Amino acid sequence: MTTAPMILDARACARRGRPSARQRGVAFVLVLWVIAMLAILLGSFSLVARTESLQSRHLFDSTQARYAAEAGLNLAVFELRKSDPVQQWIGDGRPYVFNYGDAKIEVRITDDSGKIDINAADAIRLTSLFMTRGLELDQAEAIAAAVIDWRDPDDDAQPNGAEISEYKGAGLSYGPKNAPFDTVSELQQVLGMNYALFSALEPSLTIYSGRTDPNAAYASTPEALMATGCEREQAEQLIQLRQGMSTAEIAAAGLTGCDGTSPIVAGGGGLTYSVKSRATLLNGASTILDATIRMGGVSVAGRPFVILRWRDGETS
Repeated sequence: MTTAPMILDARACARRGRPSARQRGVAFVLVLWVIAMLAILLGSFSLVARTESLQSRHLFDSTQARYAAEAGLNLAVFELRKSDPVQQWIGDGRPYVFNYGDAKIEVRITDDSGKIDINAADAIRLTSLFMTRGLELDQAEAIAAAVIDWRDPDDDAQPNGAEISEYKGAGLSYGPKNAPFDTVSELQQVLGMNYALFSALEPSLTIYSGRTDPNAAYASTPEALMATGCEREQAEQLIQLRQGMSTAEIAAAGLTGCDGTSPIVAGGGGLTYSVKSRATLLNGASTILDATIRMGGVSVAGRPFVILRWRDGETS
């Protein structure tokens, strides 16, 4: 008589000890959430690891390319110091390409005597230079006068020039330096100058030659030659022709400047050079080193040249 109730109680207990369908569903969802969280954590870790790997690779490539570009600069100095004019590299902006390890290096050297010296050029030469970029005569004359007012020691404004009152009238908190330019980039502070104009002219400018006119044998930009009276097409043709010849060939060919009479002699430059060295690795990473050096003597670092300007790390 007691067997049936006992069986019923056992079945009830069994039902109470077994999880319900609702409980099983909640547990399944929790398991899915845990798996999702683990997947997110693993993905985040993988992304961080990949990012750090790419950063390390970029740093390695940049460093390798930078030192390869510096090797190009040192080779340029070595080639410029050669006494044989046939083997000596010419500083007229022509490219010299060679391999260094896994890097391809292109070096361009410009003798700064072929540039416009903004500390020495007169108003006529500066006006001609600014007009090469499309400025009207009155605007070019005003900027040229402002350049002279910036570098001269007095406070007397040139005709159409700019001294302290003109700078204040333009809302600027500074005035002309009344001293020579210390860097080419300082030209951007002159009243009337803008970044677009400066960027277009910067390769044609220097503060190191001391010449009133650029040396046509080394001018590497049309603007530098156009400032001396060349037409743009004439200047481009002269540069192209000259860069395809050696020093001896230039002398033998009897090349002349834009006036048709002044001979071009590629042997009477200065000791200051602007060197642009681009190193490109096999994977496409590249770095540009842009420096101005002065040959002669031995620097503190033991180099046979002195660094006057140094800009590197420009990558593409």
